[in-house]
Amino acid sequence: MKKSILSILLSAVAVSGCTMRVADVTVVSTKNYNINGGDFVKGKRVVGEDSYPVIIFPLGFPNVKTAMDRAIEKDPCAVGLSDAVVYDVNHSFLFGVVKSRVEGDLIIDRSRSGCKNRV
Repeated sequence: MKKSILSILLSAVAVSGCTMRVADVTVVSTKNYNINGGDFVKGKRVVGEDSYPVIIFPLGFPNVKTAMDRAIEKDPCAVGLSDAVVYDVNHSFLFGVVKSRVEGDLIIDRSRSGCKNRV
């Protein structure tokens, strides 16, 4: 009986963690583009992450810029994100993962070459 309670408690600690909402941003980008010259449309919602494993201590530190780049680069016509949310995720206690996650709607620039027919 004591072993099962102990194993349940250890399992709960091992899978526990937290996700914190760090920022809500109306428009965000890590790319250089002319905000006044484009023909912009709203694209699909995407998620980008940068993560590192934790084995007693983190084996790296996640970067919000990398997570944002990964989200934007899911479409070659995208230049940024709108209605973006930045999360800091820590699911570890001795073992697990730490990550930065960025979610947002793609901003598609139809004035870029090959992007004219985007809706």
